[in-house]
Amino acid sequence: MKELGENMVKHCAGLPLAIVVLGGILATKNNSLNEWQKISDNVKSYLKRGKNQGPEDVLALSFDDLPPYLRPCFLYLSHFPEDYMIDVDRLIQLWVAEGIVSSKQEERDNGETAEDVAESYLMELVERCMIQVRERDVTTLKVKTIQMHDLMRDLCLSKAKQENFVFIVDRSNASSLSMIRKVRRVSVHEFFFIQCIKSPNIRSLLFFNQFFSEKVLEKSLPLELLNYVEKHEVWNPLYWILATPVGCSRLLKTWGIWRYMFNNFKLLRVLNYEEGIRQNFAGWKLPSDIGNLIHLRFLSLRGFDFQWLKLPSSLGNLRCLQTLDLRVYRRLIHVPNVIWRMEQLRHLYLPLEFRSRTKLKLGTLRKLLTLVNFNTKNCYLKDLINMTNLRELVIIRPFNIENFNEELGENPPIVGSKYLHSLSIVSIFWTGTQPIDPRHLAHLLSSCTSICKLSIEASMRELPEYHYFSSHLAYVRLVLCEFEENPVPTLEKLPNLRILEIERIFKEKEMFCSAQGFPRLESLSLGRLYDLEEWKVDKGAMPSLQRLRIWCCFRLNMLPEGLRFITTLKELKIESMPKAFRDKLEEGGEDFYKVKHVPSIIFQDCDYSTE
Repeated sequence: MKELGENMVKHCAGLPLAIVVLGGILATKNNSLNEWQKISDNVKSYLKRGKNQGPEDVLALSFDDLPPYLRPCFLYLSHFPEDYMIDVDRLIQLWVAEGIVSSKQEERDNGETAEDVAESYLMELVERCMIQVRERDVTTLKVKTIQMHDLMRDLCLSKAKQENFVFIVDRSNASSLSMIRKVRRVSVHEFFFIQCIKSPNIRSLLFFNQFFSEKVLEKSLPLELLNYVEKHEVWNPLYWILATPVGCSRLLKTWGIWRYMFNNFKLLRVLNYEEGIRQNFAGWKLPSDIGNLIHLRFLSLRGFDFQWLKLPSSLGNLRCLQTLDLRVYRRLIHVPNVIWRMEQLRHLYLPLEFRSRTKLKLGTLRKLLTLVNFNTKNCYLKDLINMTNLRELVIIRPFNIENFNEELGENPPIVGSKYLHSLSIVSIFWTGTQPIDPRHLAHLLSSCTSICKLSIEASMRELPEYHYFSSHLAYVRLVLCEFEENPVPTLEKLPNLRILEIERIFKEKEMFCSAQGFPRLESLSLGRLYDLEEWKVDKGAMPSLQRLRIWCCFRLNMLPEGLRFITTLKELKIESMPKAFRDKLEEGGEDFYKVKHVPSIIFQDCDYSTE
């Protein structure tokens, strides 16, 4: 087997990617001589019939070795531009919406969903080294973002073109497109007029560039107007553009793009815009014709900037939607109370701030897995009890429990899902928001028995007692809470807490970690604790700590004596701290003995004096 392996490596011609991919193929086989011999014979066969007779053929073999269910998953990656950082959650949602991974594969008895199946497919591609992992979740270590190597992407594009899997609009054809016909999927990397597509059978449209090109607009603007804007350095030229007849023309052109899509692509399943949260002009308003797309499974309007702050009620016609992203650029947009009709919804992203004539009814969304930007002002808190499959919940702005009883046990449960693993509460970005009542938070936490991630960015007087927290909690992030009492005595009792990030959460001068505190904590970040002067750590505290980060704690005099007993500490990162603090910790400094056992000590931006 050693000789076989060496011979196969020779065929890779020294290309690291080919060697790694070949290893990925072998890793999926039984570790037997017969299996390795088959792969070796296949490599030789490819080299004999291939034109390049080089490592590219090894990459091609990796595709042909894929089982049938993985091939469309791999080919779908051809949609994304070169060097694009692909968000795994969004990719999986697209796979499910396209039917590449069917929701019919769900097994409700054990809670497994189509998304779980899709994630297992993704991991198979990772193990075969056909995609590169760029970021993992800090708690679960699940893959969050991926990328494709240039050579592997070339293979993906080539195979996708052979199978007419997707039509890519890029620089090579965006300016000279003839009428696009007989195409099911279109991925737009460069702006072009959507009217070029004449195929009524199109199933998906993905945009990776501006929906309406500024360059196209500039070509139609009078030169005098452009010179005026440039000369006077007008902060927002959009105002001047809309104040001219050309601006009206721009609105009409954008309106025409929307209406053309909604009236000609009635079999559309996916309409996605992937340019992040950057503002993107989308015309006067979203036409009500969107209600024609009754087969739509995936709709993302994220980052779009509509001038009319009202979404059409015809959205309620989209009964097949599985993913709906309404995080538009404008705040205070009106959301009609029609989402309750979309009973197939699995992932719902509401705007950060929105209006509605009545509270949104969401209790019918029993298949929901992701709910982002829920708030108790515009939504019914009682609807959460019906979402028995919910995995992730983000609550923003006001969180209040109406008719709350003083005795916590007398209040009905809030969350009905036993699968909820991530809870975030955010309200620090809005002025005038009242602090969260700790009793309300305690009652919410008491019904979240399975969460392993908790993030709170909201003003609170105090943290609930530790027994209200899930015993599964592995990650806690607290930001700008401004507690009246130090929360560390509560946090250090959490039995499975591995990662803790706290930032500007209290104003006390001292912080104390007791001997049995934080038994499984591996990573600790302390930031912007502006009043903290002394930190004490008992011997025996944080026995599993591996990474410690301290930043912007300007009044902290020194690191605690107890750190020298934490032999597991591998990395100490000191950022934006006074030079005197750094000098104490460097070799020869008075506190160096506390950290001399730490293999990696990093100082960053610690050159200023407090005097």
